[in-house]
Amino acid sequence: MNVDVFTLFPEWFDWFSSQRHISNVLADGSSLRCVNLRDHTPLSGRQVDDMPFGGGAGMVLRVDVLDSALQAHYGIDPVLLREQRRVIALAPGGRLLDDALVDELAGEPALTLLCGRYEGFDERILEHFASDVVSIGRYVLSGGELAAMVLCDAVMRKLPGALGHEESAVEESFSAALGGHPEYPHYTRPAEYRGWRVPQVLLSGHHQRIESWRRERSQERGRELSREAGED
Repeated sequence: MNVDVFTLFPEWFDWFSSQRHISNVLADGSSLRCVNLRDHTPLSGRQVDDMPFGGGAGMVLRVDVLDSALQAHYGIDPVLLREQRRVIALAPGGRLLDDALVDELAGEPALTLLCGRYEGFDERILEHFASDVVSIGRYVLSGGELAAMVLCDAVMRKLPGALGHEESAVEESFSAALGGHPEYPHYTRPAEYRGWRVPQVLLSGHHQRIESWRRERSQERGRELSREAGED
């Protein structure tokens, strides 16, 4: 997989790229490249933002700056770029990132991530350059860099070779393998600590019972989440 991140802070991704599961994927042939928007702005003083029309607090990333950066990197009109690869703008009002979307993106050969800043993007960037607008939650961050790392982490850990055991990314919270429910509880040694005992079924060695217990606990957690969300 080829991932390009358009950002004002490319150095932030140095630490991220060094994380073991990410470095495993990169060593296996994937790439994670960062493009500094300030290196390609057509404006003087490396300017990338401007005041919003209509007034209001904050600054907005300019459409001409993103246009220039995307054209410089890919050599084509950004309007056409989304026909070749997924171009994802990170913004709080976008489609919520969930396991189904992560699986969908993990199947893509290439992703382009656009990191917002200040008050966000000029809307024309979302309308004409982005194929997707994605949110990691209904809250606001100072910029899209952390959201881009969350998306990359979720997607790239599903790629072959990322994790020590391929099964680790299969039966996880909200995965299809668990019917979209949270993952079941996990325990390890010691079997008893301060009077807190590990459920006996997990010590039984009876794999069918263990599997049944885990599914039941996963479903219980799913029902609890639904109640908390007011869905029941």
